[in-house]
Amino acid sequence: MAKKKKAPDGSINEINVTPMVDVMLVLLIIFMVITPMLSKGVSVDMVRTRNPIAMDEADKEDSVLVAVTRDGQAFLGTRKVSNEELQSQVSDQVSSRIDKTVYLKCDARSKYDRVVEVVNLIRASGCDQLGLLTEKEDPNSAGVPVIN
Repeated sequence: MAKKKKAPDGSINEINVTPMVDVMLVLLIIFMVITPMLSKGVSVDMVRTRNPIAMDEADKEDSVLVAVTRDGQAFLGTRKVSNEELQSQVSDQVSSRIDKTVYLKCDARSKYDRVVEVVNLIRASGCDQLGLLTEKEDPNSAGVPVIN
């Protein structure tokens, strides 16, 4: 085992990097745990239904996910898009895929005509199937829709 070199005044000339490495490893572990928890796409308060059908494919990394917010803004993944961009980008994404399914999640308080407009844009882009994403209704809730 090598002996540490001491300066003439008795102090050690080497820097101990072990605590720094420990802190960096702890930070790395924290980021590795937190990163998957980040939500994919845009957060919207989705419509709740009693008997939803599980769509596990919507959670995949490469799924085409469109969101409509309460104020009617459309998002493709996490990026805000206009109507023209939405249609062209969805068309680009589904054209090279075998599964041409697009998933749509809408805020429960978004205007119906805006949702229909987005559905029409998605249909015009060449998708074969459109999955409307909802959340399972809590059996303990009153089930009364909120209308603003």
